[in-house]
Amino acid sequence: MMLARLPVILLLAAFAGACSNGNNSAYHDQFFAFGTLVDVTFYGTDPDLAAQASEAIANDFHTLHQEWHAWQPGQLTATNALLAQLEPFRGDPVVLPVIREANRLARLSGDLFNPTIGKLVTLWGFHDNALPVGTLPDRQAIAALVAQAPSAKDVVIRDDMVSNSNPAVQYDLGAFAKGYAIDRIMERLRSLGIENAIVNAGGDLRAIGRHGNRPWRVGIRHPRQKGILASIEIETDASIFTSGDYERHFEIDGTRYHHIIDPRSGYPADTATSVTVIHGNAATADAAATALFVAGPGHWTGVARSMGVELVMLVDTSGVIHMTPGMQQRIRFEPGISPELRISEPLS
Repeated sequence: MMLARLPVILLLAAFAGACSNGNNSAYHDQFFAFGTLVDVTFYGTDPDLAAQASEAIANDFHTLHQEWHAWQPGQLTATNALLAQLEPFRGDPVVLPVIREANRLARLSGDLFNPTIGKLVTLWGFHDNALPVGTLPDRQAIAALVAQAPSAKDVVIRDDMVSNSNPAVQYDLGAFAKGYAIDRIMERLRSLGIENAIVNAGGDLRAIGRHGNRPWRVGIRHPRQKGILASIEIETDASIFTSGDYERHFEIDGTRYHHIIDPRSGYPADTATSVTVIHGNAATADAAATALFVAGPGHWTGVARSMGVELVMLVDTSGVIHMTPGMQQRIRFEPGISPELRISEPLS
């Protein structure tokens, strides 16, 4: 089995390490968290403050990753164990807010973003690359989990009390936690007085302010070729998240099986190759990118409208690019790339 975890979006501006030439320079740092390389850049920040902030958010990322991990010991695994007992319990304050927000976005997406399908993810081996090489999950096991239809609707939260009515529910926040964490990190940076920053976690990012006298410029990876498909300039405050079928996948007999599972079928969604979403909130962008990937080219507009997302680009399996008018105005394709475009009606 070959698994790949590659950046979906690449920061096009290059920085040579942490600069300390005054407040008009860029401070750059990297660390590993949430299973990927996290790249942070601050512009116009005192170097000492930038170093302190970078260390603080690295610690935050590591803590959140541990507590929200669906398979390693932490508060989310403890919560899943309690959910499996089908008895009410008092939710842990570390995971309760993130579960609440995941449930809200799941409902808006019509459960196409479904954070409760952890057992399906386990069955496919994407949680720890455990599926034997050259094999697929048992079809009957997939069908049984799909028939149980785990959903955020099965989990009721009143104040801090949690109850679950479906034994198939198991939370996996992998399609959402990174965005939620980035939102938390940006709040912390602003509380420290940092106004111009970009936090890029494995290609998914949120940027605030500007890079000096110009906007932040990021590139969207081509889902089927090496290099960049298009670029976008962002400033003030925006998140860009992309879900792609090339991130974590394996192939059997020429068929690609990737980690974005359609909860309705139990199999990887198969009508899109990538979806990019721009939104002010990173958690929403993260969840929406997954939901729209599952919805595919025939149904993504209704889901996007329901989730309050207006800037979307979807690449289908034929290479046709579907996008909203707002995204069309923002995006710039790389020289030599002239894709077939299908522009939707405005979603607002």
